[in-house]
Amino acid sequence: MKTLSLYSLIAILSFLIMNTSCRREPTWEALFNGEDLENWDKFLGSSLGAEWDDLAEEATEEEVFSVVLEEGIPVIRISGVINGSLATPDTYEDFHLRLVFKWGDEVYSRRNSGLLYHSFGDFGVAFGTWMPNIEFQMMHQNLGDTYLMENTAVETRVERVGDEYIFTPGGEVLTFGAHAHGRMIRKGTDNENPLGQWNTIDLYCMGRTAVHVVNGITVMQNENTGVYEGGEIRELSSGKIQIQSEGAELFIRSVDIRPINEIPAALLP
Repeated sequence: MKTLSLYSLIAILSFLIMNTSCRREPTWEALFNGEDLENWDKFLGSSLGAEWDDLAEEATEEEVFSVVLEEGIPVIRISGVINGSLATPDTYEDFHLRLVFKWGDEVYSRRNSGLLYHSFGDFGVAFGTWMPNIEFQMMHQNLGDTYLMENTAVETRVERVGDEYIFTPGGEVLTFGAHAHGRMIRKGTDNENPLGQWNTIDLYCMGRTAVHVVNGITVMQNENTGVYEGGEIRELSSGKIQIQSEGAELFIRSVDIRPINEIPAALLP
């Protein structure tokens, strides 16, 4: 009996350990190593406009994309003097990405940037700078909008207000892209922190669903992410990550990513 009890105890403990292990949160991968940008691809593209052509001509990758100390901690600094891309070499699907950023004091054209996901193809295809992508807009006062570059497409529930479409849970489902209803979908609510404060944005991509979360609040949900080609939309559910240089100084404290099996129900409106 003692032997059987010992075996039973071992079996129970093994089951509990395995079950606990299965329920553990997936491990975060730090895309910013806190030291340098050697694990990122960099590309400098078009000028911000004729007024800033001289800045574009003088720009270097090392000046546009660098690591500096801000508030005593190492952060990514993006100068914004030229349209540019900081991109992951790897592609990602079914993920949760978290990025923490704030705006600096130097402004050229405007405080504009974006977290570009499901990126594919070559640099320079979109606006002479970026790979085709779906954009989680980071522009000041538009944080959380969706913008569709080149031939990317989504379906989103919206309400039309004037000439704009605003993400609205329970709204009409429309297809967006250059071929239908335009490239822009406005966020459902404004949850951006004041200038000078850090913002945390979370991007959840699962299959062909993408959810934009700003400082803990869901502001956008896109479905059936795809690429419009030959009169049809083909699936787009993975790609590289790009971060834009686009007009102003930007500091990024962290960029982390982890795999997911589902989007938390609490984030789905």
